Amino acid sequence: MSMRDDILKVLFTEEQLKEKCAEMGAQITKDYQGKNLVLVTVLKGAVVYMADLMRHIDLECAIDFMVVSSYGSGTKSTGVVKIVKDLDEDLSGKDILIVEDILDTGMTLNYLKGLLSSRNPASIRIATLLDKPERRAVELQADYVGYQVPDEFVVGYGLDYDEKYRNLPFVGVLKPEAYQR
Repeated sequence: MSMRDDILKVLFTEEQLKEKCAEMGAQITKDYQGKNLVLVTVLKGAVVYMADLMRHIDLECAIDFMVVSSYGSGTKSTGVVKIVKDLDEDLSGKDILIVEDILDTGMTLNYLKGLLSSRNPASIRIATLLDKPERRAVELQADYVGYQVPDEFVVGYGLDYDEKYRNLPFVGVLKPEAYQR
């Protein structure tokens, strides 16, 4: 059985994702001219998006990674955030762009934005590939949004269910029976 058999429908094709990364990268390049840009990504989900997006940013920039735990193996955020691996970069005076795969409840990103703000950056913005506003539990908006998605369980292009499906080249909706097994 192929993991694609667990996909109810494809929301965004590989080609659409490439086009969106190019479009977002061009806008970020324009907006960050003359700035000291650091792309910060939360592993693991956003790594595919980050890799594609940064190749479309035509500026010198640093990258750094955090590992944050908030989901466990379920489908709902617990709201409890644990920093497993912190950043290596000193953020003082730098322009931080948090690169996220999906903005869902916003609880984790809201926590991270507050944490990173305390490190004296020049600015903090958020770029998210997917935005699921129906699930928002806190007041938080991304500065750059690829696509809005419905309140369905999406996987692929870095997004997972229980560490599976990340390597699909598209974003799709997971069949409920795949996570109810």
